[in-house]
Amino acid sequence: MTATANTTHATASTVGTVIRTGVAVTVAASLATMAVAAAGNLAGISLDMGGAPIPVTGFGVLTAVFSLIGVVLAALLARFARRPRRTFVRTTVLLTALSLVPDAIADAGTATKALLMLTHLVAAVIVIPAIARRLAA
Repeated sequence: MTATANTTHATASTVGTVIRTGVAVTVAASLATMAVAAAGNLAGISLDMGGAPIPVTGFGVLTAVFSLIGVVLAALLARFARRPRRTFVRTTVLLTALSLVPDAIADAGTATKALLMLTHLVAAVIVIPAIARRLAA
């Protein structure tokens, strides 16, 4: 008689943990990016891009949308990747770097561009490590 391990429960549990953690850090990152944007605005940095103001809540909404895309990516990697943590970190760090490109070429002042980039980095610093810790090495 041979014994086989049932990995379905462990995988489902891991995916559930990734999703729960992801949703929690998405909220934290959204609040943090709104706080950074508001603080920058209070310090005199314009939130205008292309002549139109970016609402502070817009930072939170976009952070939530793209963070949740990252949560879905992490859940899929937890289920299907051989090395989900490594793949997630490499992919999200690359995507974070790429997300800075539109800010760098945006029709905005230098301080505004820097603030936009800072919000991307703040979100990444909150979301990526928290989710990565929940993924199998």
